[in-house]
Amino acid sequence: MGLVLSVILFALIFEYVNGFHDTANSIATVVSTKVLTPRQAIIWAAFFNLAGALTGTAVATTIGKGLVDTNFVDLTTVLSALLGAVVWNLLTWWLALPSSSSHALVGGLCGATLASANGAWGVIRWSTHDQQTGQLEGVWPKVILPMFSSPVLGMLIGFVVMGLLLVALRSWLPYYVNLIFGKAQLFSAAFMGFSHGTNDAQKTMGILSLTMFTATGSGVFGDLPDWLSFLKMPVFYVPLWVKIICALTMAAGTAGGGWRIIRTLGHKVVRLQPIHGFAAETSAAAVIQIATHWGIPVSTTHIISTSIMGVGATKRLSAVRWGLVERMLWAWVLTLPVTGCLGFLFETLLRGLSRN
Repeated sequence: MGLVLSVILFALIFEYVNGFHDTANSIATVVSTKVLTPRQAIIWAAFFNLAGALTGTAVATTIGKGLVDTNFVDLTTVLSALLGAVVWNLLTWWLALPSSSSHALVGGLCGATLASANGAWGVIRWSTHDQQTGQLEGVWPKVILPMFSSPVLGMLIGFVVMGLLLVALRSWLPYYVNLIFGKAQLFSAAFMGFSHGTNDAQKTMGILSLTMFTATGSGVFGDLPDWLSFLKMPVFYVPLWVKIICALTMAAGTAGGGWRIIRTLGHKVVRLQPIHGFAAETSAAAVIQIATHWGIPVSTTHIISTSIMGVGATKRLSAVRWGLVERMLWAWVLTLPVTGCLGFLFETLLRGLSRN
């Protein structure tokens, strides 16, 4: 039972870290354009993160049972995956790099499961068909392909939306453009915060549900008193109490803020006006909502970052600080392999300690 509580604790730590690590995704543009103060923006984002986190379970199901063979997943495996993801999130937060919490969790889970199966690559579900829905499931269609396609889509949509706005408003005075889009950006920031909650909070929901399912199957909950029977999960699903606790934890993390990454995204990549912030947030949120509908755990960090780049490129290509972009790209590329190795390492260490 102690191991179950440890896994739940680290899952919630990951969710909290995810909240303040990815706060920048929701509010970097609205802060940099001075539409809201940082404190106002964080409260705004936390509220809509909470609302979004209580909506849907498609992404949670993908994380919980769609990426690895759950026959090789036990509580130590889940704990190792979370440790790998948290370590990487804290490191990239310290370096002020907007890396992906989603990919950190996926990498940690794959690496830990691989170690649990003694290096048998078959335990990772690379690509399979879901017999009930007929959809493609697995790491390749749900993680790797979207890892490349969703940022490109964010950049393209951001560029197109901003281009259309510039053409439509070319005769407007800058004063009126800033006035109207300063107000409109409140709605786009809310849309972005809601979308962030619908996708990112579900990843920890999936991990917690997997923990309950694994603990039930292994007999850990055999002697539970009746009042704790809600913890038992003979069939994988995402219960309401998991949704609520993850939503509240992410909202609390969001309220904690992530100033280092906010400065990177909101000020250092490209200088933004309210109209640019509106275009970037709306474009990114739309891409995230599409991914959430299909149960794809995308990186909100990748998408909002490239949307900002696409919007900034409408000014001129040199408006984007490509040296900083290169650093961000390295963080994106390294996240899956590094967290995979960390998950593998933690699983191996914990197994060794349990034997001794």
